[in-house]
Amino acid sequence: MPTLNESFAIPNADQTWGVISDLNKLVPCVPGARVVSADGPESVKAEIEVNMGSMGMKFTGPVTIESADAGSKTVKIKANTKEAGGKSNASGDVTISCNGSQGTVNAIANVSGQAASMGEGTVVAVLGELVKQFTANVAKA
Repeated sequence: MPTLNESFAIPNADQTWGVISDLNKLVPCVPGARVVSADGPESVKAEIEVNMGSMGMKFTGPVTIESADAGSKTVKIKANTKEAGGKSNASGDVTISCNGSQGTVNAIANVSGQAASMGEGTVVAVLGELVKQFTANVAKA
């Protein structure tokens, strides 16, 4: 289970809070991801296309905000996705905080099936790049 931690600069904590506390705004910040359907700002069905080595995969599943604390500007998010072909699964627990001019992302990923067969080094490299691009997109949103 790879753990990823990333800090990033944000221009305005209140503006960033508006993005991280609404999955309809947050999910599109993930490269290759989109909201398929939404039950509200805290529960969506999302889809993400990821390239793992030479394989392109599409994962779909529920993403929910498990908790949101406006005081500390922290959200805890749970994602549980399956590959369209059914050969891989990916889930994650993500905590995002913003305070002053700093944001942080702490993610624990769980990848199984064909995607995991690419090796932990490849999985970590792909997820690490996704998180870096994601934090840059959140800072701009």
